[in-house]
Amino acid sequence: MRTSFFQSRTDFLHSEANMAAIRRAAACLNFLRGASTSFCSNRSVRQLRRSTGTSRNQTAAFSVGTGLCALPFAQQAENLSHESLIRRASCLVTDSANTYLSQTTLALVDALTLYTKALHTLIALQKRYLDSIGKLTPAEEDSIWQVLIGQRVEVSDRLDECKRFESNWMNAVNICELSAEAAYSSGAEHASMALKTSLQVAQSKVEDMKKIQLAAEKSLAETKADEIQRMAEYASSIKLQDLEDVPEAYLRED
Repeated sequence: MRTSFFQSRTDFLHSEANMAAIRRAAACLNFLRGASTSFCSNRSVRQLRRSTGTSRNQTAAFSVGTGLCALPFAQQAENLSHESLIRRASCLVTDSANTYLSQTTLALVDALTLYTKALHTLIALQKRYLDSIGKLTPAEEDSIWQVLIGQRVEVSDRLDECKRFESNWMNAVNICELSAEAAYSSGAEHASMALKTSLQVAQSKVEDMKKIQLAAEKSLAETKADEIQRMAEYASSIKLQDLEDVPEAYLRED
């Protein structure tokens, strides 16, 4: 009786062990199915494997109960080839070049704006002076000339600032052109095209401001020409008036 009891208990334990083994096997099979489906549905991994051929298979061991279930799965290793590293470096260069271009473009556009405003202020002052020729006292005329001289100094300073920032901007343009070419040759076409687009926008902004600047400079030149003519006419009128004021006896020949 006792032997039968131990035998039935042993059979029961064996039966439970068998059931546990079956459950472990089923769980492992389900995991394999899920991992296989996920792997096959991952399109980007398949494309990366076809293009680079550098995927590595690794084996992960999962312990279930008293046994081991070995599960291989694909894990794409990071591509550290020379071409990839050069491509990444060229992208960083294009980002830095784009930042440099943005800053120099902003500085140049602001400098051109201030220079143009100074030109228009000088033009307005000179026109007011021309309209008041012969109507001012010596003190008033001297005061206006002091203002004109100060404005001309400001125009000169603004022009020097424009030249300095334009030099920086031209350097940025050259760097961007070289960076875009390097990015394209290394395979970073998107970074190259993005930098070329930024370069075109910057050049368009500077060109628009330069057109406004040239128009203001042309207007200033016309104002200066008018000033020379008006001053000559005013000087001639003064001489005629002085001649009229000379007594006739001094003009009579002996």
